[in-house]
Amino acid sequence: MTLRRGGLLLHITSLPGPLPNGVLGAEAIELLHRMRDAGCRLWQFLPLGPTHGHGSPYESRSTFAGNPELIDLRDCAACGLLDEALLAEVIAGRATMAQARRAMVARFREHWTEQEEWRRFLADNRAWLEDYALFSTIRRLHNEAPWWRWPQPLRDHDPAALAEIAHRHEEALLQVQMEQFLFDRQWRALKEEAAACGVALLGDLPIYVAHDSADVWGRRQLFTVNDEGLCDEVAGVPPDYFSENGQRWGNPLYRWERMAEEGFDWWVARVRHQLARVDLLRIDHFRGLEAYWAIPGDRRDGRVGAWRKAPGAQLLQTLDEKLGSLPLIAEDLGLITEEVHALRRRFGLPGMKILQFAFGGGADNPYLPHHHSRDMAVYTGTHDNDTTVGWWQSAPPEVRAHVRDYLGLPDACDAAAINHALMRQALASVADLAILPMQDLLGLDGTARLNTPGTVEGNWRWRLRRAQMEQAPWEELAAWNRLYDR
Repeated sequence: MTLRRGGLLLHITSLPGPLPNGVLGAEAIELLHRMRDAGCRLWQFLPLGPTHGHGSPYESRSTFAGNPELIDLRDCAACGLLDEALLAEVIAGRATMAQARRAMVARFREHWTEQEEWRRFLADNRAWLEDYALFSTIRRLHNEAPWWRWPQPLRDHDPAALAEIAHRHEEALLQVQMEQFLFDRQWRALKEEAAACGVALLGDLPIYVAHDSADVWGRRQLFTVNDEGLCDEVAGVPPDYFSENGQRWGNPLYRWERMAEEGFDWWVARVRHQLARVDLLRIDHFRGLEAYWAIPGDRRDGRVGAWRKAPGAQLLQTLDEKLGSLPLIAEDLGLITEEVHALRRRFGLPGMKILQFAFGGGADNPYLPHHHSRDMAVYTGTHDNDTTVGWWQSAPPEVRAHVRDYLGLPDACDAAAINHALMRQALASVADLAILPMQDLLGLDGTARLNTPGTVEGNWRWRLRRAQMEQAPWEELAAWNRLYDR
């Protein structure tokens, strides 16, 4: 973790390509090669789990499963699982990726289910895969209704009811398992290529899981849901920089006492599973491991709630003992107390610094570069920020004045010059890790923003175009990485 590195932030779905969203295919490999040649040694992306309809990777149907929408159907066609004609229909927009995956089940059964690789995958992932396959199948049978609205035997995970589903819908279950197998296979190939390129993969783990997830449905005793499956309290954050009304995430909270009684086994399995995929792992909302904001279930935003203590030190100690030295990064943004900083430092975890947060106040602002330390990851902005160009264009006069004064830039400098200077400032930082969003490397304005916290519509849609990937200033980035020893 002490290696000085520079990297890029780009989610898989934002990769270019002919399919409806970015996938684990040739474009991902091309990006790795371009990053290698530019001296970038870190690729950060967002959570990889299967999403709900609005597409947020932070609300997944499973904390263990991979998103089947990331499967490269071109590879499936090359393996003989998918007809080229149907692949062409998907590329033309006349068929969906889900329809294509359903069409692959018969061939998969015929040619793959007797292979040792398949059997080993099922054995290695049985602890979570059986519940996830049942959850996905039952949800589809009930028009995608959340699990707490299913018939009571299914809602309550009744073994006899689940056995009946497994007997009657064996092919649907096989499809879900097949999708996870293919995701895992393609991901392992990507990870091997990243290692060959000297690029570390930085994943992202949301602290909470979605209410409507296989995790909560299958292990209700670990979460704050009642007998009907509803939440009396939900997770979120009070008002902060991102949202004046706070944020109501709607996730159930953890029954920490029960988790501690079980030796945090669920958390150990969760983190172990993620670290098998990535080299480094960011813990989103790390402060929730020290204390969390509990919001009454009937509230619509995060303004009303209460802070509750969490056993973060006990959890991290358990993870350290069972998994070894933890290659984790603590997302410590928002309302952070000294107790949160102490928890992060106790376990030697890097924190985060965002340059967009640095300006407009005094010289004591902790995000200013002269307050950075080696145990940090510095960003111009994250997926939750506007692009740096968009941020500058909407920044108030006092922020602009502070930026120009701090960076020694003339009053006449434009948004492109500010973006350029802040990227260099991030890479020049003493922080061991410096990560630039791809949108900033390209100098894009706010129309390329990926997410606006506290909103549901219009997020997670931005996509890199092939021409942009080819024309990005890779040589200049390579020069910066050499100059600043990244």
